Amino acid sequence: MIARFQSLLLFVTMGLAFASAPARAQDAPAAPPEVVAFGDSLSAGYGVGPGESFPEQLGAALGAAGVAANVVNAGVSGDTTTGGLARLDWSVPESAAVVIVELGANDALRGIPPETTRRNLDAILAKLTARANTKVILAGMLAPPNMGPDYAQSFDPIYGELAKTYRVPLYPFFLDGVATVEGMNQADYMHPNARGVAVIVERMLPLVKTALGAG
Repeated sequence: MIARFQSLLLFVTMGLAFASAPARAQDAPAAPPEVVAFGDSLSAGYGVGPGESFPEQLGAALGAAGVAANVVNAGVSGDTTTGGLARLDWSVPESAAVVIVELGANDALRGIPPETTRRNLDAILAKLTARANTKVILAGMLAPPNMGPDYAQSFDPIYGELAKTYRVPLYPFFLDGVATVEGMNQADYMHPNARGVAVIVERMLPLVKTALGAG
């Protein structure tokens, strides 16, 4: 009799455990959405300290605004749009909810033909916008003055035109409010310091929040 009762108790206990397992799985909190900063040294955090890069400051700003997100640094210093296109598939996971495309500065600095930059960015945007669950923000760049007006005339419109083609939000100039501004740049006058990065984050934050559905 006792043995039968113990067997029955074990059966009931196991049944309750299996019955409660799905409930525990459903109660587990969902992972925060991924925001990927896909770019060059401006995204990678060249020359700034721990916690001061664009992805890190953006993650902190989102958290301060009450927006849960995991901001991933997919920046590679020195990268061009050609390099970005070549590493896109393994640098930006399919799970990314938002991708900030920040490439082209090194193309302009090296005098790469604007047609090449356009073709690469076109291919990057085509691949990313084809992903059903990924939203894209395109960060624009301007040609440096030393490249001359003809180069700028071909290079500068690329971002606005591609943003319209792919219907993605455009942040017209990634270094807006920072380039040439006293106290916002490192000694090379090309890369923002921590204060400069903070300005970029503050100005881009509304676009990112909107892309995450928290705007």
